[in-house]
Amino acid sequence: MHEIIAKKKLCPDVVLLKLRAPNIAKKAKPGQFVIVRTKEGGERIPLSISDFDREKGTITLIIKEIGKSTSLMGRLGIGDSLLNVLGPLGKPSEIKAYGTVVCIGGGIGVAPVYPIARALKESGNRVISIIGARNKEYVILEREMGAVSEELHVATDDGSAGRKGFVTDVLKEILGRGERINLVVAIGPVIMMKFVSEATKSPGIKTIVSLNPIMVDGTGMCGGCRVTVGGETKFACVDGPEFDGHLVDFDSLMLRNRRFEKHECKALKAVTKDAG
Repeated sequence: MHEIIAKKKLCPDVVLLKLRAPNIAKKAKPGQFVIVRTKEGGERIPLSISDFDREKGTITLIIKEIGKSTSLMGRLGIGDSLLNVLGPLGKPSEIKAYGTVVCIGGGIGVAPVYPIARALKESGNRVISIIGARNKEYVILEREMGAVSEELHVATDDGSAGRKGFVTDVLKEILGRGERINLVVAIGPVIMMKFVSEATKSPGIKTIVSLNPIMVDGTGMCGGCRVTVGGETKFACVDGPEFDGHLVDFDSLMLRNRRFEKHECKALKAVTKDAG
């Protein structure tokens, strides 16, 4: 059992939970994730580790209440516990001195980008960050991202915070300045990562994306999280979650992620009805 010791609502449907998990905190690295279950018989949910404190033995998870299980998780409070937290899983980010790096987070994708940006900054890189959301209510971790970035750009669909537009608009402007960009890290909606990768392909800038396919066991045995990268089948849980964005088949990933859309909507309606 992993006790929740802190909870914060970041925006209308996103909550931050800080858990007591000393064994995971001891080994966690940027780019990794955990799989959690709230109760016996509950769904296994993969969640990025958005922060960790080795001394205090805690990890931080940021959860978007998008389906039945995540909505139930969002109702938990301080003192409640998660039944299972398995991790850290996945290959950690490759952190080294690249030079100038651009870290891009779209929506909830800012959560996993933050520890990566922080580690890149600590390794001596010049970090330029771009975070995006639909409007100002949904901008998360702006202060934290600003603290680890030489430049922080905010973009919202309606212009209510930062500039109006998409993270790719800001990225193209930065690329147009002519300075050498050594690495781009992009995490967020699949369509966002696709367009970021398209923008960096022509100038030949190394681009890393973190994929979020349907995942079940997290050990590579079930095959549920398979993705196509460079024409080969990879498993996001053990081969990733990070991959070369220029090699990912984003279209097939989007199709696979919609496979259980009707079932998810039905389950969410049921839990919303129960809450009412």
